[in-house]
Parts: sequence; C-alpha cells; structure tokens
Amino acid sequence: MGIIRNITEEIRIIRERDPAIHSSMEVFLYPSFKVMIHYRIAHRLYEKGHYFWARWVSQRGVRKTGIEIHPGAKIGKGFFIDHGNGVIIGETTIIGDNVTLYQGVTLGGTGKEHGKRHPTIGNNVMISAGAKVLGSFTIGDNSKIGAGSVVLSEVPPCSTVVGVPGRVVKRGNQALPQETLNQTDLPDPIKEDIANLQHANSEMINRILELEQQMKALTGSSRRE
Repeated sequence: MGIIRNITEEIRIIRERDPAIHSSMEVFLYPSFKVMIHYRIAHRLYEKGHYFWARWVSQRGVRKTGIEIHPGAKIGKGFFIDHGNGVIIGETTIIGDNVTLYQGVTLGGTGKEHGKRHPTIGNNVMISAGAKVLGSFTIGDNSKIGAGSVVLSEVPPCSTVVGVPGRVVKRGNQALPQETLNQTDLPDPIKEDIANLQHANSEMINRILELEQQMKALTGSSRRE
C-alpha cells in the first residue's frame, strides 16, 4: 500500500472511530496517525534486516507520541489507537484487522523467553484503557477486553474479559466491538459473585430457621410424652 493510500486509510479509520474529530486535517495531529507512519517505515526496515535503523525510526515515533510499537510486530488493516499514551506492543505481537486499542494498553511478554512470546490479537478486537495482555496466546476474533484487565491466557472468539487476572464473563457478543467502542457496559464478576453469596446465605439462614422450628417441635413433643 502506497503512502497516499496509507494516509487516506488512516483518515478514514480515525474519523470512523473517534467522535471528537471535526475535520480530516486534525488526523495529522493524532498520535495514532504519527506512530503508524513511523511503524510502517520501521517495519519495512526490520523485514530487510536493518534492525538498528528500524529501532531508530521506531524510537523517534515513541518520543513524539508516547506509543511504543516494536518494528517487528505485525499489524493488520484498520488498526486504531485512541489517545494512545503508554501503549506498548512487543516484537512478536500479531494484530489482526480492525483492532482498536486505548491508552495504557500493553501487549507484552512474561519474561526472557525466546521465539513467539507476545500475544496474537484476532480481528475486530477492542482492548480497553490500561489492559495488559501478557504472553504468547490468542485473543479470539470479535472479543472485548475490559479496562484495567490483566489477561494471561487464551480468550475464545466473541468473548468479553474483565478482572485481574482476566476471566471470560460473556460469550457470543452480537455487536462488533469496533462498532460500539463501549468500554463501560461490561459485566461485573465481583458483583455477580457477591449477589450469588448473598442468595446462598439467605437460603442457608432460612434453612437453619426451619431446622430450629423442627427441633422445637420435636422437643415439645418429647416433653409431653
């Protein structure tokens, strides 16, 4: 894809997913736009084995935007980083098409292991602010990762993940995450657990009261005899 087509595509993506933008010219001020230009240049250098120059271009992008994308990462079409400060994408990360990241997201490894050590992100995935996805596994297509979640294992397609560590709380989402970009209306597993405990506690109390009544009835009956 040529540079003009890249710029046109970036403008389309940002205007489609950011309600705060009012004109196409504003796109040139967006950190997401700037860092993707640097990434594309750095990635080409990386693929040709020019690792020093690839990192040099990449680090210039980091200083300008606060977003660090390793030049070895593979990123599909329709990628968008909203705000973006603090985003880190590791070397062996693979990102599918139409993925949206928010500020503070980390797609990282878990140590000094070699080979594929960063996550693979499927198509149409949204990863909310501050989420950490650490390790070599796959986030399935059409999934949504809640803000502040820490994901350490495989996520099936069409799932919603929240919590630390992250766990799947919803399966079979109907709307695609990049169409709604909703980071707030997610299930709350802690609230659900507390509600379940309260319900179980109420049932237990009722059962104890029933047993007390039965014991009193038996005691009264034995005294009369």
